[in-house]
Amino acid sequence: PWFDNVAKGVEKAGADLGVNASIINPTTDDPAEQVRAIEDLIAKKVDVIGVIPNDAKAVEPVLGRAQAAGIKVVMNESPGQKNADWDVELIQDQAFGEAHLESFAEAIGGEGKYVLYVGGLTVTLHNLWADYAVELQKKKYPKMQQIGDRFGVSNSVEDSYKTAVDQMRANPDLKGFLIFGANGPIGAGQAVADRDKIGKVIVVGPFIPSQGQKLMKQGAITRGYLWNPIDSGYALVALGKVLASGGEIKDGMDLPGMGPCQVNADTRVIRANKQIDLNPQSIDEWAKII
Repeated sequence: PWFDNVAKGVEKAGADLGVNASIINPTTDDPAEQVRAIEDLIAKKVDVIGVIPNDAKAVEPVLGRAQAAGIKVVMNESPGQKNADWDVELIQDQAFGEAHLESFAEAIGGEGKYVLYVGGLTVTLHNLWADYAVELQKKKYPKMQQIGDRFGVSNSVEDSYKTAVDQMRANPDLKGFLIFGANGPIGAGQAVADRDKIGKVIVVGPFIPSQGQKLMKQGAITRGYLWNPIDSGYALVALGKVLASGGEIKDGMDLPGMGPCQVNADTRVIRANKQIDLNPQSIDEWAKII
């Protein structure tokens, strides 16, 4: 569902901005499939390639080949990416990680055992958000205790579900799941509902509103923060058009559809502030949109 919505943004930006823009969705999380897709685009001699990488390191060489061929390379969810011209982000990373932690801590009473999900140990941003969350937890909520290492399951609803069932069985006193990766709250929330743990085991994390609406209304998902993936697709195309036409990237620039953006020329990151709050009061409205 996430990338289906990214695709909507790509198509809308293409129509709005007069750009021939399309999306290729690999069928698996295998980074090699993403690399092959980029190689195909290099062979087609496109002007711009936009990437949301599964594994930032795995795509480095092929992005270098794209740049060597004169293709502009733009990223989303991969700040600091090597062999890319610019990365565009729709949230402030520290605020995003800490907002989830604060909401989670409040829901579990600031103490107890919890499990931490990310999409994978190579998913740059999920781990960055988790770093910020854990850092704040250790400093502000020392009575909270993370069980084991991070579980790299939240790119898959099924894996998130199975891991949640296993962890609840192994830890009867588990307080909840803190999750980064949009499929994680769906799987963990469903496991909490199926095991009759609503209100006893808390789930907090980003998710697609239309996918998690029922679980949130049931109380199986407590809260989450997100940005609109339609905006992600739109931003990649809008930025690509600026670069392809030789436009200037400067702090405070108004990127179409994104509003004024912060630009860090050193890190090559462009940031809009489009964070949204998913809670029982807002979920119905957001579920109509994404």
